[in-house]
Amino acid sequence: MSTEVEVFDAELADDSVAVRPPAAAPGPRYLVTQHTMLGPGELPPLADARPAWTDDDFRLSAEDMAELGEPDLADNTIKNRDSTVRAFEAWCAAQKPPRLAHPCTTATYTSYGLHLIRRGKAGEFVPDSVGQYMSRIWNWQPVDYRPDPTRFKGRLRVWKKEWVKAGGEVERAAAVTIEYNVRIIAKIDESTNIGKRDAFLAALAYSNLHRESELADQLVKRVRVHDTGLWVHTATSKTDQTGKGSGRFIEDRPDLQLVRRARAWFGVLHELGADGPDDPLFRALTPGGKLVQYPSERKRGKKMRPGSLNERLQLLAERAGVPYIDGKKVSSHSWRAGPNTDLIEAGVSLAERNKAGRWADGSHTADTVYDRRHGVGTRDPLKKVPLYGGPANAAVAAARAEGEDHLPSGPAGTAGSPS
Repeated sequence: MSTEVEVFDAELADDSVAVRPPAAAPGPRYLVTQHTMLGPGELPPLADARPAWTDDDFRLSAEDMAELGEPDLADNTIKNRDSTVRAFEAWCAAQKPPRLAHPCTTATYTSYGLHLIRRGKAGEFVPDSVGQYMSRIWNWQPVDYRPDPTRFKGRLRVWKKEWVKAGGEVERAAAVTIEYNVRIIAKIDESTNIGKRDAFLAALAYSNLHRESELADQLVKRVRVHDTGLWVHTATSKTDQTGKGSGRFIEDRPDLQLVRRARAWFGVLHELGADGPDDPLFRALTPGGKLVQYPSERKRGKKMRPGSLNERLQLLAERAGVPYIDGKKVSSHSWRAGPNTDLIEAGVSLAERNKAGRWADGSHTADTVYDRRHGVGTRDPLKKVPLYGGPANAAVAAARAEGEDHLPSGPAGTAGSPS
């Protein structure tokens, strides 16, 4: 008989403790968000599922990179943005400890905005300027790291209300209405090439409510001259960056003589060999009336700078003795505000003015910003209320008196007195 004993390692367990079965293998994990929509029997996408991208899907060609390296903003916009960004970077570097400017945190963005507001309250800036500065900084930040501007904008709104209550007023350009534009054009010597250009510039700017950038970018082929007026196509504008374009017919009128002046300027362009369909409509001229020759590498090519057209229009107003109108300085925007103000006085609807001035559909800017009447204006709704004591009042009083004569007498001899 064998005496060997088999020994096992074991642990006594309480009968009341249930023995857990081995854990099952984890099942698939699904990705479900508030936007998930599933059809009958359809399963959500797996949480770890990824598109089958390869390294090539993330690569751009050298040609692509070169094209993306080209600026996609107007020169003036880039200049303003870079100036604002440099000021922000300098402020961040001067903090103790220094702050990161790009990408910046919401705290850094808000702190800088409050810093500008404090400087504005001291008289250095106006609220709208601070808003523009902070908008440029926000747009400069990487898309995925842009700060939350909510708190800054809240403080900016509060300051703007306080600023307005304290007498603050946004400086806006004067309105070159028709009487001022005719006066300005009358002072131009239209016997010269420069004069022919300037007269047409002032007439067209008013007639089509042009922005200076639209005038600077206009091409010869987009202006067609007819005996009765001009057809003008504006390819791009501030509210149309996609290039959809907007065209309208502008009827000629004796005070502006748009057709005659257009033909005179087109004749000059033809003589100078600058009337090709893709040539700029307005060209810089030497004092002798010849074309200014630009370097071949110039970004704008043959086109004048928008700022140059603004300076030219301001010079024309100064020569006519109206550099200021109603205490407001004349600028290129005056040729946009002026016709809009005239159209309002003539009873033209907002929808028609939005179309003529290429404002966005439904915009009220033409009413709230570009209505700049001279002096006290001429539109007072109270004028529609009849004068008390006038003919209408006398007729009503007579009718009432006649009616009372036919009423029975009340107590104390008062006709029709209520009890």
